[in-house]
Parts: sequence; C-alpha cells; structure tokens
Amino acid sequence: IRLVVEEGLNQLPYTECTVTTPTGHKYEGVKFEKGNCGVSIMRSGEAMEQGLRDCCRSIRIGKILIQSDEETQRAKVYYAKFPPDIYRRKVLLMYPILSTGNTVIEAVKVLVEHGVQPSVIILLSLFSTPHGAKSIIQEFPEITILTTEVHPVAPTHFGQKYFGTD
Repeated sequence: IRLVVEEGLNQLPYTECTVTTPTGHKYEGVKFEKGNCGVSIMRSGEAMEQGLRDCCRSIRIGKILIQSDEETQRAKVYYAKFPPDIYRRKVLLMYPILSTGNTVIEAVKVLVEHGVQPSVIILLSLFSTPHGAKSIIQEFPEITILTTEVHPVAPTHFGQKYFGTD
C-alpha cells in the first residue's frame, strides 16, 4: 500500500523550496503544491488511508460508499463526503482491488458531478484485472491508474481480510 501511495504522490505537482534543518543547515527540497486530497472508496479503500496519512499527515480525505447489486452487478452510490473545494484539488482515489471497474467508474462519476476533472484523478490500486482497467479507461481516458499488478484474476474479500471481519 505504501509504495503505491508514494508513487501516487510522485505524480502530484510540487514546487522547489529551501528547508532549514534543526541544525541550521539549508537544504534544497520540494513541497507539494496546495490542493491535493485523497478519496477512499469504502470499505476496502480505507485500508489505504493510513499509508497516505503516513506520507502526508495533514492531507484531506473524502469518502464514498458504493455497493454492487449481487444480481445485476450495478454499482450504487450510498454515501459521498468530500472536502467542499474538491473541484479545485488533485484527487488520489483509493481502491485496492480493481475487478470489473464498475465501482470506480461510479466513484469517478460522483467526483465529476462535484466538479472534479477526470484528468486530475489518480486511481491507486493494489491489484487490477485487464478488464477492469480497460473499462475505466474507455469511460474516462484522462484518468491515471497506478497498480502493482495486472492479472486476469483479482483477489476477493480484501476489506474483510484486511480488517479481520471475514
């Protein structure tokens, strides 16, 4: 999780700055430009929040709850809470297991309804299927997808295993 989050952060805009160390030495470094946030797709996406907080302690995090109907596989949005100015921010969308892509597509649609441009959304995922990634890119070609593995079979029940509720 931490490696995917760090790579996502590498994609965000930054500016150069001078940092004064506790010993008084000057160091030429970089800092993130203002206007970044994370959005976790509940519940499994919440597993990635700690990795983001470890890297950026004060980053704003929104949440969205989407569940798929067992029979139709249609994703339905039940809850969405974002920073009020999300339309001005770059968004790290966190969802560890990308299978069909339906849940992420619905999440991106909700973000677009809140004024977020797909080109500023970076999807952070641990495992993706080729079908899921293709579905998202067909619907939103401007989105960036970062994942550790693309494989035809994605692991299931990530949230239950991670949170110990299986």
